[in-house]
Amino acid sequence: MDIGSVITEELNIEVLFTIPIFGGIPVTETVVVMWIIMAVMIIGGWLITRNLKVENCSKRQLIVESAYTMLENFFKGLVGEKGAAFVPYLVIVIIFIGISNLFGIFGVKPPTKDLSLTGVLAVMSIVIIQVAGIRAKGVKGWLKSFGAPSAVVLPINILELGIKPLSLCMRLFGNVLGAFVIMKLIEAVVPVVIPPVLSLYFDLFDGCIQAYVFTFLTALYIQEAVE
Repeated sequence: MDIGSVITEELNIEVLFTIPIFGGIPVTETVVVMWIIMAVMIIGGWLITRNLKVENCSKRQLIVESAYTMLENFFKGLVGEKGAAFVPYLVIVIIFIGISNLFGIFGVKPPTKDLSLTGVLAVMSIVIIQVAGIRAKGVKGWLKSFGAPSAVVLPINILELGIKPLSLCMRLFGNVLGAFVIMKLIEAVVPVVIPPVLSLYFDLFDGCIQAYVFTFLTALYIQEAVE
């Protein structure tokens, strides 16, 4: 199998249909899968949080509260008290990216394999990081931070505004795409037995790792911005 053709095929995002307004708005496979994921998150969130109780809690409620508390404490430990207001954002992002990566199990292209989505996630994270810095230091203090520790590094700190989202975007996109390409090549060489086993690694374990890495780095950047 030609590696180039595999990568080209995986990079191609199919347009499923067009909405006939404003001259036609193309709706890609990525958008449709994102709609499904958002519906799963909204419905799932409603199902697991309904009928919550203060006393005599159900096992379902205890499991949900334990899982959320674990994530909340983890991110609070990274961003500190000054960045605690952004912990819910980090929790939502890690869940969204994790579910998106796991969708590869069902034979559809994960939306995180679309460079436009990973780019949007990265830009959102950097905007949140700058907002955290402004809230913690004020506008004047935030502007002064670009010249810390000395004015010599001012150009580098300004360049980081573009470098950080680019690194977040390309890291997530590259790892997810790389896993897909590797699986395609393995399926071409050994079509049975091995691919399902490796799929558990690439779709489950590696997908969760990429969600963790993205949010972990975002949390570190937030902590850096507020300190």
